[in-house]
Amino acid sequence: MQNALKDIFGPMFETMLKGELNHHLGYETNDKDEKETENRRNGYGKKTIKTNLGEVDIKVPRDRDGSFRPELIPKRKKDVSAIENKVISMYARRMSQRDISSTIEDIYGFSVSHEMVSDITDQVLPDLEEWQARPLSSCYAFVFVDCMYTTIRNQYETRKYAVYTILGYTIEGNKEILGLWLNETESKHKWMQIFDEIKARGVEDIFFISMDGVSGLDEGARAIFPEVIVQRCIVHLIRNSIKYIPSKDYKAFTQALKKVYSVPSLKACISAFESFKQQWAAYSGDIDVWTRNFSHVEQLYDYGSALRKIMYTTNAVESIHSSFRKVTKKGAFPNENALLKVLYLRVKELETKWEGGRIQNWAMVMNQLLLHDELKDRVLKYLV
Repeated sequence: MQNALKDIFGPMFETMLKGELNHHLGYETNDKDEKETENRRNGYGKKTIKTNLGEVDIKVPRDRDGSFRPELIPKRKKDVSAIENKVISMYARRMSQRDISSTIEDIYGFSVSHEMVSDITDQVLPDLEEWQARPLSSCYAFVFVDCMYTTIRNQYETRKYAVYTILGYTIEGNKEILGLWLNETESKHKWMQIFDEIKARGVEDIFFISMDGVSGLDEGARAIFPEVIVQRCIVHLIRNSIKYIPSKDYKAFTQALKKVYSVPSLKACISAFESFKQQWAAYSGDIDVWTRNFSHVEQLYDYGSALRKIMYTTNAVESIHSSFRKVTKKGAFPNENALLKVLYLRVKELETKWEGGRIQNWAMVMNQLLLHDELKDRVLKYLV
C-alpha cells in the first residue's frame, strides 16, 4: 500500500503543485520568453505529507523570491487525508471549473480562479499522451471495439465527435483499455489506422474481435491481423432487426431469437432458426437481417460455451461507454483536450476497479482455447 501511495498520490500532488506554480509565475516551464516577472523557479523542497493510508514524501516546487504560497498543500500543512480522494475525483466527475472553485472554497477555505483550475488540470495531459503511446501486450485473447458520440463546441457551433474505444482481454484474463481516439465520424478507414497503430505499439496477435456492423470493418481487421476471428455482435443484430417489428411484439420476438443463439448445439440452432423464419415470415425485414448474418451465429458453435459467452457481444466495451456517458452528458466540451482529459481520468478510475481481478470463469476459457486445434499453438506461444 505504501508503494501504491508513492506511485499514485505523490506524483499527483507534485503535478498539481507544479500547476499552481505555473499559475503563480504566469508562464510554463519552457515558455520563459513569455514571462511577465523576473521571478523564476528555484528547484524543490522536500515535504512529508500524511494521508489516510500512511506518509508520502513529495517534492514541493519553489520560486526565487519566496512569494509562492501553495494553496493545495499550504506551507506547514502536512495532513492531506481529508482532501486526497476529493482532489482526484472532482475533475474526473466532470465538475465545471466554477463548481470546482466553489467546492475547494467551501471545503478548504480558500478560493481558486478558473484559470488556476485549468492550469492544474492541464497537468494531466502529458500523462494522457504517455498512456496513449504506451507499449501494449503482444497478445489479446479477446478485443471489443465500439464507438460512442459526444459533442465538442467549436466557437459558435457544436459538432458530434466519435470516440473510438478498444477493450482487450489479455492472455492472463485481465481487462485493459488499449486507447481512446477521436474522429468526426466512425469509418472503417479510421479503424484500420487504429489497428495499424496498436500493431506498431506491440500487438502481434488477437484471437477474437467482437464488433458491430460497420461496413468493411471485418476486412480491415483481417488486413492488419490476418488470423483474427471476427464476430458480429449478436446484440447489435437484434437492435438492427427489431426496428422491423411492432412494439407489441418485441417481447415475443426477442424470446424467439434467444432460442436461436442460446441453444447448446449448432444442430439445435439451425432447427430453431428455421422455426423462427416460419414464425416471423410476415416481417421480411427482420428475417433478411438474420439470414444475411447467420454465418456469425453459426460461427459461435465452433467454440465452447465459455468462449461463446464472451465473444457473442460487445457489451463489455459498451459498459465502458456507459461509464463515459455519465461524465460527457453534461454538455459540450470546449475542445478535444478537454474531452480527452475527462475520459482519461475515467479510464484510470476503471483500471483501479479492475486491479487484481480476472475475467469470470477465465480458467474454463483458457481450457476451451487450448482444446481448439486452430488456436492451441497460438495460445501456447504467449502463455508465460
